[in-house]
Amino acid sequence: MLSKKLPSLLLLALLTGCATNSAVQLKPAPEHTIANATISTQATEQILSTLASDDMQGRQDGTPGGEKAASFIESHFQAAGLSTLTGIDGYRQVYSYDEQPISNIVGVIKGKSRPDEFVVFGAHYDHLGMTDQGVDRIFNGANDDASGVTALIQLAQYYKQLGNNERSIIFVAFSGEEAGGFGSKAFSTLIDPDKVVAMFNIEMIGTPSKWGRNSAYITGFDKSDFGTILQRNLKGSNFHFYPDPYPAQDLFYRSDNATLAAQGVPAHTISTSKMDNEPYYHTVDDEIETLDIPNTTAIIKAIAVSATSIINGQSTPTRITEK
Repeated sequence: MLSKKLPSLLLLALLTGCATNSAVQLKPAPEHTIANATISTQATEQILSTLASDDMQGRQDGTPGGEKAASFIESHFQAAGLSTLTGIDGYRQVYSYDEQPISNIVGVIKGKSRPDEFVVFGAHYDHLGMTDQGVDRIFNGANDDASGVTALIQLAQYYKQLGNNERSIIFVAFSGEEAGGFGSKAFSTLIDPDKVVAMFNIEMIGTPSKWGRNSAYITGFDKSDFGTILQRNLKGSNFHFYPDPYPAQDLFYRSDNATLAAQGVPAHTISTSKMDNEPYYHTVDDEIETLDIPNTTAIIKAIAVSATSIINGQSTPTRITEK
């Protein structure tokens, strides 16, 4: 189990580090050294820069750029020492969409005492590819959703190095989200939803939320006590998880959490995207230069500590009963 001192020290770091626009740092201790080494502003920028580079050609499914992104994520999962999920070949779950093979990238950290209870972290790596017109033809998708995949990779590295999760953790980089959530639908066929305790879907966390820095929102906040648990684990900090402020947009049903949520899993999306004022959304201008890298890093660390009681088995979110 995680040290009980970890949340308070991490929350102190969030209070001090973000206020000065610097990278969030934790006080010296084995767990904190691991967090500082794996969840850092430098790592955030390095991973994001690669995923959102022109070399990835917009990461569209079924293109060389999409395959390059998949291989990049796969290499990070392998380097982190993640295990593979039973039922698939290596880290790839290959499925067919539009008569072509596409891959979800999946890695696992087996739980120590509750290996058959799963906590899922997900983010989609696919984006819109390229357009035929204009000087800048590449939809780089830095915020959508290279930011979420950057969080996914760093969380995988962090939890693997920490090595004391009681429940099994599954990390999934989804393909097929932009086309209609086909990757998450394919993934849902691999696992028994009754064994999934919670899902953290991370979608567009690269820009500050409508409340400013040190904040994010959770879709479907009132459908389970998932958000309440996360906020309780952040007690004493200046970081806050809010309910989704855009209910008319039906965001709870528009991302990769939706399939598992429909099966009763407390599966929610964490985001900061200002859906009424996000000028670069689905444009070629969604570049890394438009993102707040230190704040993105702080959000990743907040997700890490807010998930602590779920991963170590102390908290179990209520199931979603609304269909």
